[in-house]
Amino acid sequence: MTTALAIGLFLGMLVIGLPVYLALGVTSLVLFLIEGEPAIGLASQMLNDINSATLLAVPFFVMAAVFMERGRIASALVQLAVAWVGRVRGGLGVVCVIACSMFAAICGSSVATALAMGTVLIPPMLQRGYDKRFTYGLIAASGTLGILIPPSLPMILFALVADQSVPKLFLAGVVPGLLQAAIFAAWSVIHGYRKGYPKEPPIDVRAFLVTNARALPALAVPVIVAIGIYGGLVTVSEAAALSAIVALLVGVMVYRGFSWRETPGVVGEALISCSKILIIIVVALVFGHWMTKAGVSQALVKFVVDSGLKPWQFLLAINLLLLVLGIFLEGASMILIAVPLLVPLLGPMEIDPIHFAVIVTLNVEIALIHPPIGLNLFVLSSLREGSMPDVVMGVLPFLVLLLILLLVVTYVPQLSLWLPNLVYK
Repeated sequence: MTTALAIGLFLGMLVIGLPVYLALGVTSLVLFLIEGEPAIGLASQMLNDINSATLLAVPFFVMAAVFMERGRIASALVQLAVAWVGRVRGGLGVVCVIACSMFAAICGSSVATALAMGTVLIPPMLQRGYDKRFTYGLIAASGTLGILIPPSLPMILFALVADQSVPKLFLAGVVPGLLQAAIFAAWSVIHGYRKGYPKEPPIDVRAFLVTNARALPALAVPVIVAIGIYGGLVTVSEAAALSAIVALLVGVMVYRGFSWRETPGVVGEALISCSKILIIIVVALVFGHWMTKAGVSQALVKFVVDSGLKPWQFLLAINLLLLVLGIFLEGASMILIAVPLLVPLLGPMEIDPIHFAVIVTLNVEIALIHPPIGLNLFVLSSLREGSMPDVVMGVLPFLVLLLILLLVVTYVPQLSLWLPNLVYK
């Protein structure tokens, strides 16, 4: 009875338009009061949940993303990609995918990747005759690489609620992320030849070397983070802090996207973004604690085991569930609400949680470009001449490609597990 009340109350508040964090917070408070717990217990539980070394990485990666976005780092990465692949027909489409992949390897945020790349790439692509819908759709979809290629904020959240290793989860996203980039790049080339999009003018050897040298400081960020984590030199949280420091120094001293005088304002912007995420996290964790305490997870395990579902049927059902949730919820809420309930089911179904994390992350990617509330759709529609109908129509082919990739990754677990198993033998 209490479970039905909780679900009904939560869904009802979402329907009337309350923010997710408020719906979760009010529901958790009502549940505490029904069970005779004092309201102060809710605050105490929030403080306990936020006291996590894993969670400490989130604000630093968010800060690094804001420093990169404001520090003109995206422009250097785009110029690097143009130097390497610009001579391909429709090369700016491939440039977009490659630049998003490199940017993603530094910031871990899909929205930041889409915003930064949209600001840099939309003007030249439209000026060179690229179709408006294709341009906006490609950037919105390529921005999702920000949460699959490590570092990844959704992976950190998954590790937090599922008690998994963040470095292993990061490695699990590498091969699927590169596969996604390859698929998007291939589609860009095919579309470029069909539409007769132009090639970029050739550059001489000196300009090529200068462009590569100019991009080295930006590329130093993911290299430093990767060596620090997998070399055993720093923890994930320390690596996140290091990435924020390096991104700040590179943005201010190398690319001069903002000055030291402007830095406090940029830090404030980052803290506001981080606060929004952390509020959702703490109330969702409290809600998850109640669900576990009420026996919801155990009841689900019993139901699934008794239903006789095979693992492939279970994974198909979970993908359908997550796709539906993605229509109404943003990524962090999806993970924090669904994963605590689903993780106990993985053991009886003999599904590796590392593999499952990649499946969940791909579903979050799809939610980011799925109408009606896909965040990347809103980000791109707010830039220059963008409109929501153009972005939605442009993203549809990439949405289909992502759904195909989701099926492949779901039923070929070695794509996710090969690299973590190779590194952590």
